[in-house]
Amino acid sequence: MKSIFIIGSGFSSISASTYLAKKGYNVTVFEKNSTIGGRARQFKKNGFTFDIGPSWYWMPDVFERYFNDFGKKVKDYYKLEKLNPAYEVYFSTLDSVKIGDSLEKICEEFESIEPGSGDILKNYMKKAEKHYEIAVKDMVYKPGISPLELVNSKTVVRLKYFLTSVKKEVERYFKNEKLSQILQFPVLFLGAKPSNTPAFYNFMNQADFGLGTWHPKKGMYSVIKGMQRLAEETGVTFKTNQKVEKIIVKGNSVSGIVVNGEEKYCEVLISGADYHHTESLLEAKFRSYDQNYWERKTFAPSSLLFFVGLDKKIKNVSHHTLFFDVDFDLHASEIYDNPKWPSKPLFYGNFPSITDHSMAPNGKEACFFLIPIAPGISDSEKTREKYFNIIIDRLEKLTNQSLRDQILFKESFCVNDFEKEYNSYKGNAYGLANTLKQTAFLRPKMISKKVKNLYFTGQLTVPGPGVPPSIISGKIVSNLV
Repeated sequence: MKSIFIIGSGFSSISASTYLAKKGYNVTVFEKNSTIGGRARQFKKNGFTFDIGPSWYWMPDVFERYFNDFGKKVKDYYKLEKLNPAYEVYFSTLDSVKIGDSLEKICEEFESIEPGSGDILKNYMKKAEKHYEIAVKDMVYKPGISPLELVNSKTVVRLKYFLTSVKKEVERYFKNEKLSQILQFPVLFLGAKPSNTPAFYNFMNQADFGLGTWHPKKGMYSVIKGMQRLAEETGVTFKTNQKVEKIIVKGNSVSGIVVNGEEKYCEVLISGADYHHTESLLEAKFRSYDQNYWERKTFAPSSLLFFVGLDKKIKNVSHHTLFFDVDFDLHASEIYDNPKWPSKPLFYGNFPSITDHSMAPNGKEACFFLIPIAPGISDSEKTREKYFNIIIDRLEKLTNQSLRDQILFKESFCVNDFEKEYNSYKGNAYGLANTLKQTAFLRPKMISKKVKNLYFTGQLTVPGPGVPPSIISGKIVSNLV
């Protein structure tokens, strides 16, 4: 039985391990941290539970397809609840838009803001739905080896949507700034500015409005635990507290790894860890990409995260709440064009205990806050404290309530932590941005150019950032193996 090692235990690694074990390989997953999950780990304190990383459950069809491939269903491993509202967006004090759990409700909401926009949205969504169907069925499961993977009768006739941006496409339909920003928001999951993302990626609006937003009971980590259970049932072995220090190459073929100072041997090696870091474990002559390559790439943002225990139930917010009361384009520019700490940050609040009472003690609230920031910028406790005060002041004002005196504790996670915990290049949170020049075959390759039997998976390769793409990435690399 051929032995396969996998570095890292995020969504892509667990996915790859399960497919490969099903095919009869002897698969061992090595995780440097004390728990599996990669960036999707969990933090618990004083009865509060927080998902450290991903908190949005979109594209439920991808998760279902993964479990179906093993004759299972999602419900066999964790429970889902569709959120209503899916999320809420604040634009000023007590001025918010709630996105319902059906397209019909969303059209009614749009109509109340801009007469005529409900019918316009229905037409716009027909295109987004078609693009989603093409993306999921004909594109995202391709290995990114050749540009010809993108060429078929369906994509050729939509060439114009690859040559204009999501921002321009949305603004062609919707003149109201609120509605335009709501429709551009899902592209942020791809790690790029709407103005730099091909309009074809409006299929993310189908993931949002069409398929809805869901919450896994006990948080996103329940998905990791469900996938781990399936993997172990299939025969995968997981090992934690395993720091991989070197990749061993003999001739031009991988032969093993050095883990915690000990040599371990395998016939195939897959890395779901940071691509740049993984190549640093090789001698320079075996690296496919030099430092200049990585410096030229457009990385998705990093994040400043706060985990807050609140000694009361919060008011006037939804499970997922976005705060877009400042200049959307200015913040995006301060991430990508002129990297620096944002002058007026947009931010996101996740309050899972509104929906799921297991996430916080009775009468209290678990609060997760995220500010997107440029990767690689300086990170200090003083800066973190400054931005915490900024968002708490705004949150209190926008939702018309006092919260600061009810904070039991707060913990933060930022650039330095992404680098330390995940060996993340420049402390990025989401991998490479899905710009036109970093799509499909233009992303780092899954198969090493210089070392036989060395493979890569995850959000720096195909199909790109996000949880569903990472699960897909694991399946793709297993097929390549």
